[in-house]
Amino acid sequence: QVQLVESGGGLVQAGGSLKLSCAASGRTFSSYTMGWFRQAPGKEREFVAGIGWSSGITRYADSVKGRFTISRDNAKNTMYLQMNSLKPEDTAVYYCAAARALITSPDYWGQGTQVTVSS
Repeated sequence: QVQLVESGGGLVQAGGSLKLSCAASGRTFSSYTMGWFRQAPGKEREFVAGIGWSSGITRYADSVKGRFTISRDNAKNTMYLQMNSLKPEDTAVYYCAAARALITSPDYWGQGTQVTVSS
C-alpha cells in the first residue's frame, strides 16, 4: 500500500514557476514508477510526466516538454514537478500517481493540488 500526498500548488501569473512535491509513504517507494497527471475543469484527467524507479527514464506530454521537469529522491520518498513558463492552460488539479508497471495505469493516486495560472 502506498499513500501519496501532494503539495506546492497555488496561484501564479503566466510565465511564472511552481514546484510540486509528492510525498509517499511505504518502504517500497523506489520500486514504483511515478508520475503526474492533471485535470482541468470540464476535461478528462491527462498524463503530464512520468519517471522510472531509477530516475533514468523520464517521459513528458508534448504540451509540457521543455517547460516541466520531473524528478524523484528515493531516499526521501518524494517526487517533484518543477513547472516553468507556466501558461493559463496549465491551470488544473495536479495529481501524483504511482504504478507497479506502466504509469499510464496507476495503482495509487494522491488527493490532488490546485494550480491556477492567471493571464
